[in-house]
Amino acid sequence: MTGTLIRSDVRRILTAYAAMALCFGTAGHAESSDSDSGFHSEFSDFAVPNRDAEPVPGAVDVTLIDPPIEVETAPAARTLGSGIASYYGRRFHGRPTASGERFDMHALTAAHRTLPFGSLVEVTNPRNGRSVIVRVNDRGPFVRGRTIDVSRAAAEQLGMISRGHARVELALLED
Repeated sequence: MTGTLIRSDVRRILTAYAAMALCFGTAGHAESSDSDSGFHSEFSDFAVPNRDAEPVPGAVDVTLIDPPIEVETAPAARTLGSGIASYYGRRFHGRPTASGERFDMHALTAAHRTLPFGSLVEVTNPRNGRSVIVRVNDRGPFVRGRTIDVSRAAAEQLGMISRGHARVELALLED
């Protein structure tokens, strides 16, 4: 029956309340009377051990154990070398790429001649130290001497908008 408490639910709630009262003491409650003694004896299974007692020999004090430190590790990367990067933007925005998806000049994507679609490549501009991770979703560049074409958003992060191209270092990020 939804919305009504049955006797076993009431008993379960009272048992939990009694256990909490024993754990945290009875501060803030009315003075105990003789009628309370029956209540406490019924829940004597939930007695809390004496907190001031001496620890058991050989026991570990869990308050002295530090939680493990989770270190965020960078994904493994395979260096692909360096080359010249250029960018493409407004003229190709919304057009289909070789992978079939529409080109978005605001996304961090790139075109590479041979890397599989979906590959993540870290592109670093050694001139200013900036780097960006792009996803390969197109083929190119089709200009001799260029290694990778990045989207306008990636070019902005790399600081290569004004020149239109930059020498970059490439690293393939592996899962």
